[in-house]
Amino acid sequence: MTQQPFSRPGAFDLSSLRRPTPSANDAGGPGSGGADGSVGSAYSIEVTEQNFQGVLEASMTAPVVLVFHSPTRSPESTTYAAHVTSVVDQFDGRFLTGVIDVDAVPQIAQAMQIPQVPLLLILLDGRPASQPIPGLLSGEELDTLFQTIGQQLTAQGVTGRHQPRTAPPAEGAESGVDPRYAPAQDALEAGDINRAVEEYQKLVDGNPADVEAAAGLAMAKVLQRTQDADLNAARVAAAEAPDDVDAQTMVADLDMLGGHVEDAFNRLIALVARTAGDDRARAREHLIGLFAAVGNDDPRVLRGRQNLASALF
Repeated sequence: MTQQPFSRPGAFDLSSLRRPTPSANDAGGPGSGGADGSVGSAYSIEVTEQNFQGVLEASMTAPVVLVFHSPTRSPESTTYAAHVTSVVDQFDGRFLTGVIDVDAVPQIAQAMQIPQVPLLLILLDGRPASQPIPGLLSGEELDTLFQTIGQQLTAQGVTGRHQPRTAPPAEGAESGVDPRYAPAQDALEAGDINRAVEEYQKLVDGNPADVEAAAGLAMAKVLQRTQDADLNAARVAAAEAPDDVDAQTMVADLDMLGGHVEDAFNRLIALVARTAGDDRARAREHLIGLFAAVGNDDPRVLRGRQNLASALF
């Protein structure tokens, strides 16, 4: 198998594809299950018109592997799609599989100019990041492909992971405070923010799929960044420098602490919309961290993700 170069931006423009607004029962983003298209895997989603925008947005955190298949025209392609999903699951969130039945959603395949099934297409930052990969690859070829992409991403400084679509409770966990989080919670109660960050970081390093630890770490970092901040001075600085990423993210953090969650999101979404390059990337990354602190199932986060996608595309 010839390795495809992995690049950031993509090879094709998806701007012509209609992006429907997710319905109340179809959030479309990673981290939810069942109604949003879960196909029985921690890191896969059945792609529909309704959740396609969420799949695009998910690729801004880590790559999404789209696998196109047709159960009527090519039954082996459907078997292959399940095989790709199984291989991707072994990478613990480094990738998310988006399974696309071209018979059920032909408009997506047409918009993306998919010539045949089976076919793989890898998205990053909402765009294809490699040439399409047609045909049936063996398990060994798939493993090599995803390992190579993972190494290239790491070399580029891209280390994000998808949250699992289903998070089973920890073995032996009971109602009340999970003992895994006790050291971090104790540090927060003692006012030792730096130690709380360290404790949450240990949990995330040990299990990147731990959604609660990731959320705790994100919020602890907000507390850490704002320990010595002066709200009035921060607002003055942000007003005087509307495109200064540091000034704007500081006010967004302070808004979060004050309970003005949507204000924080909207400030950074507007910053993403009017900046470019490294500044845009920093603003987007900071916003995604705030999303994690609030929780992916929160309706304010779902709206924020939609608005972020609109700002980017």
